[in-house]
Amino acid sequence: MRYFLLGFFLLIFQINTAQEFNTTVTVDAAQTGQTQLTIFKTLQTEIQDFMNNTSWTRMKIKPEDRINCNMFITVTKFDSNDFSATIQIQSTRPVFGSTFSTPVFTFKDNQFNFRYTEYEPLRYSRNTFTSALISNLSFYAYTMLGYDADTFELNGGEDYHQEAKQIVDMTQQNASGGWTVNDGNQSKFRLNADLISSNFGTFREAIYNYHRLGLDLMHTDAEQAKKNIANVIMMIKEVNTSRPNNAPVRTFFDTKALEIEQIFSGGPQISIVEVVQTLKTMAPVYNKNWNNIKY
Repeated sequence: MRYFLLGFFLLIFQINTAQEFNTTVTVDAAQTGQTQLTIFKTLQTEIQDFMNNTSWTRMKIKPEDRINCNMFITVTKFDSNDFSATIQIQSTRPVFGSTFSTPVFTFKDNQFNFRYTEYEPLRYSRNTFTSALISNLSFYAYTMLGYDADTFELNGGEDYHQEAKQIVDMTQQNASGGWTVNDGNQSKFRLNADLISSNFGTFREAIYNYHRLGLDLMHTDAEQAKKNIANVIMMIKEVNTSRPNNAPVRTFFDTKALEIEQIFSGGPQISIVEVVQTLKTMAPVYNKNWNNIKY
């Protein structure tokens, strides 16, 4: 896994903290009708600094090896420092042997609710609930770390997903908005619970195979890489059949639909009739993408 290797490349006298993210944050407050308030710009700056300057692990990460991440926060209601909002997140990682990056985790959270007072410090405490805002951001930091590590090593992100679970456990007693079993199949609670469940071991294996045996192999053996990705689709079908309408599978297609279309639309030809039919059954919301695949 790349995190175990990166630290060795730092010079012994180089001063560098374990800052794992290169995050760009946008806060859109148009729906509140109060866009002139400085608190929204301050919030945007503080969240970006929090994500980029917090040491989430003990690894030593060079700036060019940080995880690129975009966060788009839409504030739907603001009243006396109470925020109702949604957040869209996407993280990426490089594809081996290419100049391209691939989306790894794409997620929209419609229950991104919190209190925030302008200029209040944002600091993550591992064993203490501080605020719903910090819990939300920290949960997604460790979830992105988990997804990223899973693409480099089979189950490599387990410790990070367990850290996210600890945040869920602490927060569900102190805040509302996606933290409990009653908050639906696409909540923070459900995403995390599924990812660490033994029932989703095949899904975690599929994530690894897609990236290491698929995308990272494209530069040397595109035909075999496409076959491996086709096998991944069938693995995910197995998970989806046993656990319909689950958060990880939906998140996978939200992240990868366009990329899957592009992979199977060019390069060496392989048999994909069953793959395309499976895609249409599992993720009909992306039928426009699947119909673009010619075979």
